[in-house]
Amino acid sequence: MAERSTAAVDVADNSGDEPLAAKAGKATTDGVAKAQDTAEKSAPEKGSERPGPESAIATPELHSGHKLARRYRLEECVTRLDGFSSWRAVDEKLRRAVGVHLLPADHPRARSVLAAARSAALLGDPRFVQVLDAVEENDLVYVVHEWLPDAVELTALLTAGPLEAHDAYQLVSQVSQAMAAAHREGLAHLRLTPSAVLRTSSGQYRIRGLAVNAALRGIRAERPQRTDTEAIGALLYAALTQRWPYETDAYGLSGLPKGVGLIAPDQVRAGVHRGLSELAMRALVNDGATASRQEPPCTTPDELAAAVAEMPRVRPPEPSFTAPPEYQRTTYQQGTYGRAQSAASAVAAPPVPPPPLQSRAGKALKWTVAALLIAALGLGSWQVADRLINQVGEPDDTSPTQPVTQDGDNKALNPGKPVAIVNAQDFDPFGQDRSEKPAGIKNSYDHDRGTFWNTDGYYSSDFGRLKPGVGIILDLGRAQQVGRVDVSFLGGTTAVELRAAPADTSSQPTELNGFKKVAEGSGEDVVLKPGKPVQARYVLVWLTDLPKVGEKNFRGKVSEISITS
Repeated sequence: MAERSTAAVDVADNSGDEPLAAKAGKATTDGVAKAQDTAEKSAPEKGSERPGPESAIATPELHSGHKLARRYRLEECVTRLDGFSSWRAVDEKLRRAVGVHLLPADHPRARSVLAAARSAALLGDPRFVQVLDAVEENDLVYVVHEWLPDAVELTALLTAGPLEAHDAYQLVSQVSQAMAAAHREGLAHLRLTPSAVLRTSSGQYRIRGLAVNAALRGIRAERPQRTDTEAIGALLYAALTQRWPYETDAYGLSGLPKGVGLIAPDQVRAGVHRGLSELAMRALVNDGATASRQEPPCTTPDELAAAVAEMPRVRPPEPSFTAPPEYQRTTYQQGTYGRAQSAASAVAAPPVPPPPLQSRAGKALKWTVAALLIAALGLGSWQVADRLINQVGEPDDTSPTQPVTQDGDNKALNPGKPVAIVNAQDFDPFGQDRSEKPAGIKNSYDHDRGTFWNTDGYYSSDFGRLKPGVGIILDLGRAQQVGRVDVSFLGGTTAVELRAAPADTSSQPTELNGFKKVAEGSGEDVVLKPGKPVQARYVLVWLTDLPKVGEKNFRGKVSEISITS
């Protein structure tokens, strides 16, 4: 059920008291289709047009285990509606889960679905769930797309309550920028609902069903940019208030009271961020008017993204720590085990020093020590006198001696000099979005141990067995000698490798095999020193094992990196 709830295909749920995943978990395939048909009728689709019902179209009769192109094995039907069906499947060639939309080749919307899928596949933007294949074969049209089992629908997030201001800010910022990029390529969504927005385990928001979901349902809009902008405003409104900004209940959210019209989010719920509240009102159809300001409405995703960029950045809340209970000494530690302790004896008496050595053995020991001290003083005096005599007899040599290197050069061995780090970038070649907390990278070399860059949280020290590691690529500006790299960690012992790209590398490597391991270590303050100095411009600090930071959470924190030649 976890996979179903986090990656179910959003093509049919348009409102309803429950998300599609919940209904799919309670009903058979036919029951899902019936429930979704009911949901479709219960919520208006603003800014869009729909053709009449096409119940006469027969959905292809397929079953679990059926293979498409001798590669995609159907596992579970998620939606069966309006002549098409959507499935969770397995790509047996690449051994990964995928989603599949299926409809007959003679379906009136088959051509438009294929065209929309192929256009969305060409976009290639990682902020969208990617279309992997779009094929017409054996009287069937099918579209294959990514399946994200570790992502959570916005619908599910909102069942627990409204989002924090920082999370809502990230939502509107990332979604508006992604949709602005899509519209610049001539692509619209037109079904941007809470179940079409997913949040990954790394905190990134991804949008599924770009162009395809609308094509499957035959949805069109005269002003597609305005339609998608209003949808983003509705998502932000729901994230701030846990209410749907219309009178009709939808997506498991209660609508606004009837007859009051559209009211600002900060009037619906106390404590709502004022700037985000005004931004939601500017995106929704209300002429941009709010109680306190008269800002122009945002009618395109580009305008909305620009308005978000002009806002002061909303910072995440400070983590709260519970103070540990005050340490209590036990009666055993206080020396009163087995007997009552009176109030007068609560203060421990200072320890009594041991008596001096008064026995015969003690006196003999004192004389022995004294004799040894006298002998040592005499031997030292004789050595000093012998050295002075030798210096008087030797000729004076005013030229100082210098250490000689193995090459025979009379040069002093200078200690390593600091090497400046020109730039740095997070490195996660095995992740889906190939990114690992890029915002905090500068904290890893800012000469301030109080700041840090941290990885995502994982369920085990070996990155939940999802990847061999993550790291930071350090750009030294040009090929330089690297003799030592000092790395300071927070939170506990961390295993780390030092890797270097060849000195003649002209561009920053994008894969792990572009770097060669030259040193490794573990601890909180780790010194990584190659067997011999290496010449490199790009140096990789590669974390391979993380410390535990909670009951079920493992995370690496790099507070400072310094390089010397």
